[in-house]
This record gives sequence, structure tokens and C-alpha cells, in this order.
Amino acid sequence: MTAQTRTHQTLITPGTTPATNLPVAEGRPVPQDFLLGAATAAFQIEGARHEDGRTDSIWDTFSHTPGAVVDGDTGDVACDHYHRYAADVDLMRSLGLQSYRFSTSWGRICPDGGPVNAKGLDFYERLVDSLIESGIAPWLTLYHWDLPQALEDRGGWTSRETVDRFVDYALAVHDRLGDRVRTWTTLNEPFCSAFLGYTAGMHAPGRTSPADGLAAAHHLLLGHGRVVQELRARDASLELGLTLNFTVADPLDPSDPRDVDAARRVDAQMNRIFLDPIFRGEYPADLLEDVRHLGLTDHVMDGDLEVISTPIDVLGVNYYNGEAIGHEPPADALDDSVNGGRTTRSPFPAADDAHRHPRGLPVTAMDWEIQPEGLTRLLVRLHEEYAGPAGVALHVTENGAAFDDAPDEDGFVDDRGRTAYVRSHLGAILDAVDAGVPVRGYFYWSLLDNFEWAWGYAKRFGIVRVDYDTQVRTPKASALDFARIISTRRLPSPWDAPATSGDGDDPAGESTP
Repeated sequence: MTAQTRTHQTLITPGTTPATNLPVAEGRPVPQDFLLGAATAAFQIEGARHEDGRTDSIWDTFSHTPGAVVDGDTGDVACDHYHRYAADVDLMRSLGLQSYRFSTSWGRICPDGGPVNAKGLDFYERLVDSLIESGIAPWLTLYHWDLPQALEDRGGWTSRETVDRFVDYALAVHDRLGDRVRTWTTLNEPFCSAFLGYTAGMHAPGRTSPADGLAAAHHLLLGHGRVVQELRARDASLELGLTLNFTVADPLDPSDPRDVDAARRVDAQMNRIFLDPIFRGEYPADLLEDVRHLGLTDHVMDGDLEVISTPIDVLGVNYYNGEAIGHEPPADALDDSVNGGRTTRSPFPAADDAHRHPRGLPVTAMDWEIQPEGLTRLLVRLHEEYAGPAGVALHVTENGAAFDDAPDEDGFVDDRGRTAYVRSHLGAILDAVDAGVPVRGYFYWSLLDNFEWAWGYAKRFGIVRVDYDTQVRTPKASALDFARIISTRRLPSPWDAPATSGDGDDPAGESTP
């Protein structure tokens, strides 16, 4: 059975639209101009490792390194999206997605970081044209962690040369797609690229150096600023920005100055290390003091911060959970680390006495606490302190949950926990909107089950199930619910979707019924 046939049988009667064969939902109104979509990333879904000129990225190398990825999984095939993109776009259309956030593969477009490969751009041209023909707005991310391995061999993001090659690559993509893609984001989650990859050793390229992570963070920001400048000079009408991942770091005991300082360090080294250079043209003073022995300022050349703070139009907000931070380790830790025998360390370069403590909240299969109200607080803070004064639009560009999905004999997953998760976080966004924060959209992560980085295929975030043996796609209950929300512009209460066994005891978390 093809993916398209399965889509029609499971969700949509051929020849109809989601609005005609899904019942009208009661619930909270969703603004008509609020964009609803889903997101993926190139390495996590495309496969086709060495086809049509593509060469290896750091994630190809890392995933083929023993002990780096759960079960030795690789992205060689993934969801085979490179060959199945047309059916996947049909699937998006059947769900009514208004926008699709995807990334382009640097190693497919500029193999080894070198000259342009036309066949790589051909693929993305076909994808973008299919999206537009289906009425789905393309949202393009230039870098979602897949640095060409050849550039890593020359220093990777610790080298300023990589900034120049990133600009070359970005302009090559714009040469081909600039007339059809209006929203361009430079980076996805530079915290992960810099600190999970260069400091923690948990992600590619697998280094464990606090100094390297800080150098990488600065050069990622510099690459972002350079690309925004170049694209702005080419076309002032483009919507340009980047996506950052955030935490809400609360001190475990607000009356204990040691916990307060631990939470401050996490906030500085995850949130403000990127926000302040972009919006204020400077690194936070407390951050510089925390890391003064690690050489960050050695990489900051004259003019860098002016480039990094080039005005942007949109800030993508990725949020999965907040954290309670204490200065001592907890008795029972949240276990979301991945270690197949490799040496790893904290991703924070200078926060050795900052530890996450469980708060008794429900958790996902990643052991991530479910905390919708943290998203409301985050959006309010970002608007008041950063985006609002700069006139920058906010979109929630990633939010989602892995659960231990249990398909029935037809491959259908009744994932009521994920359904409630989406509803409760959409409700948290609407709470922020009601508080005066002009959030313009929401992208669920992820459209498809996919290669979940160091977790391989062991964790499933998709609203669409992928059978990795057959590549059949089956929309889950959460996909049907999301389609209904899109078509009716009504958000039901998360409490109308109680958890099922193995799906989380209270997936709505702290959301108000």
C-alpha cells in the first residue's frame, strides 16, 4: 500500500478537504491569521546519503561511529523523503497544513562545503514547487546541524572559514529558491550545534570542549548575521530570522542564592548567550564573567557584534520543557541523556553546579517534563525584553512530544497523550496572545517519526507514524486532531483527550482545564 493510499484511507476521502469531512469542534477560537504547520529537518527524514552528489555531513560520520547513536542507527535511509517527497506533500495537504518548515542539506547543495551541486538544488526546487502548488507556504531553514564533514575536518564551527562557506551555501540556495520562498531562517538551535556537539559530546561532531563550544557559538551567530545581511541586500522583502531553543530555568529554592545563581547560569548559557548578541549587540556581562577563562572573547573580532545584531524580522521559538535548577544533584534525576559508551559532559561550559530536579510533573518518553505554562511565560518574556522592542515577530517553530506509541494491526496510533500535549501547548500560546504577545504561528515537531539524532529511531515525535520497514505513513490520532483544529479554527480542551496506557498519566501537565 502506498503512502498516499494509506493517507486517504486513514484521514481523507479522495476529492474532499479536511473542512468537509471533519466535524466542527467546540472550544477556544484560534485566530484566523494564526499559522498552523509542522516541521522536519533534512538529515532526519531525507535519506539518500550518497545520491545525486551528496557527500557526508558530521551526522553521517557521527551516526556511523560505534556507541554514538542508540542501536547503531544511521540516517542513511531515514524516512526516504528524498524519493517520497511528493506523497509527503500530499499528506501535508490532506492534513490542511498551512506552512511546512524544512531544512536544506548543506552537503547535498554544496558537497564537502565546495562548489554548487545543481542536482541537490533540483530536489529542493521540486519540493518547494510541490508545496506551493498544494497551497502550503514553504519555511526554509538553512542549517539544521548537518555541517559537511570536510569543513569539520578543517575546524568546523570553531573556524571562521566556516562562516564564509556558510554564506556561499546560503546564497546558492537563494539563487535558486529566492523567488518562491519568503521566510528564511539561518540557523536551527545553535545551542545544540555548539554545546551538544562541541562541548557535551552528545551530538555531532562529538567534541567535549567548553572552549570549542563557545567558539562555535560565536561563529554560528556570525554566520547568521552575515547571511541576513547578504539576503537583505538582495531582497528587502524577505522575512529573515533564526530559530533558538529555550528553557525556562526556575531556581529549585528561590530563597537559596546558590539555586538562584545556578538557574541564572543556565539561562545565560542557553538563552541569553544568543538573544543578547542578536537583539542588543553584546554578550551578557554575567555570561562573560562565567566563561572568562574559556577564551570566548578571543574569537570576537571588531565589527562582529554589529554583524550579529543585524535586524531580523522573525524569531523562531522552540520549546519542549522548562527546568527546576538546583545547586546540588537530585536524589532521582530525569534521565534523558544518551550515552552508548562515549565520553560526554554537561553542555553548559561553566555551570557545573547547576542540576535539573524533577518536580512531579508528567513526562514524555524522553523523560522531559510537560510544562505548558512555561511556554506562556517564555513568550511573554521574549516579547517584553527582546522581540517586542525590536518589532520582531514570534513563531513557535518547534513543540512536540515523544511517547511510546503502540500501533494497532492497521498501523494506527491512538496517541491521546500527544493530542493533549498539542492542545495544552496551543492553549499556552493563546494565553500569551491574550496577554498581548503577538505570536503569529505554531509548527508541530515533527510531521513524521524520524531519525531522532543520538536516539536514532528509538523515539517517535511524529503526528504521522512511519513504518521504517515499509515506509508506509499512517496519520496518528494527533494528526487527525491537528487537522480538525486547522480546519475549524477551534481548540478543544486537552482534558477531552485523556491519556491512554503508556501515553503519559496526565499529558496536559499544568494546563488549566
